[in-house]
Amino acid sequence: MMQGPGIRKRLSQETTPAPPEHGRRRMGLRRKRIRNTALAMLGVVLAVAVAAGGFLWYLGTAYDEGRTTIAGALPVDKPPRTEAAENARNILLMGSETRNPASGDATPDMMMLLHLPGDRSGVYVLSILPYAVVDVPGHGSQPIDSTMRLGGVSLTVETVQNLFNVPIDHVAVVDFEGFRGLTNALGGVTLHNDAPFHSDGPEGEFFAAGRITVQGESALNYVRTRHTFTGDSDSRRMRNEQALLAGILSGLLDRGQVPSPVMIGNVVNEISPYLSVDEEFDSRTAGALAFSLREIRPADIHMYTLPVQGGGVSAAGLPAAVPDAAAVADITAALAADNLAGYLPARAPAG
Repeated sequence: MMQGPGIRKRLSQETTPAPPEHGRRRMGLRRKRIRNTALAMLGVVLAVAVAAGGFLWYLGTAYDEGRTTIAGALPVDKPPRTEAAENARNILLMGSETRNPASGDATPDMMMLLHLPGDRSGVYVLSILPYAVVDVPGHGSQPIDSTMRLGGVSLTVETVQNLFNVPIDHVAVVDFEGFRGLTNALGGVTLHNDAPFHSDGPEGEFFAAGRITVQGESALNYVRTRHTFTGDSDSRRMRNEQALLAGILSGLLDRGQVPSPVMIGNVVNEISPYLSVDEEFDSRTAGALAFSLREIRPADIHMYTLPVQGGGVSAAGLPAAVPDAAAVADITAALAADNLAGYLPARAPAG
């Protein structure tokens, strides 16, 4: 006997058993648990995001409120940026015993050009001897450490820009006192010391040769010492400054030790009161630069010194030397091509 579609449909409905009531409850409970778990995970993610955002806001506020801005630090006129170096950044870092870089007696005891290539594959630090005699705009040939006294930070930046025909994007002046708290915040800084010495003073601290750790007052003694060295004391002091900076950067970048939020907060709190920067170097800019360097390892930090031709004494009886013209030309070309890595390996590193 033939069955119509309506009969077949009715028979199908009659022969398909409905799920038991307790089965439906289990399915409902399972969906509810999945939904609750997903909501809990979302809540954790949002909480972490809010906490991270609050922490970043705190860091930015601490940095912006602690730092000192230098009005007009960057000259209006800059050398043009080449197409090859469009994404590269150059930062002039100076260390001084004077907290206020605008004061009449401000003298940069440390001067380093930090070059960050466009691909952020490394950090290249080129130290310039404070007594290097260069052409200072409007003042003729002068030791480069006289530029702040002659025309402030802006003249120092302009002098370095002209020396290498490269735009300086930012400038930072660090009071050496800041190293005390910074090294404490890092729990000490490990560095390589070229040769043993005692720091200045009748009861000078002894620093052994090789791998040592400095912290607090010891870090200050390490970078401030000059008079105890014989011969070219400024060169030796500069190498010590490089060693300490390399140790600080390595401590911050070492992937074997993930910096804790507390440590990062301490670092910002300790260094910002001793930091003077150009008006554009705010927390957003500094944070973006730091993020762009997130893949950098300690081995990617390269430190060198601008070669000079011989040495002499200035009219004031102070050491004086002229930067090696060939080296300046090579560095200028390497910066224009954003290939400082291609120039520096051929040169002997500082120390």
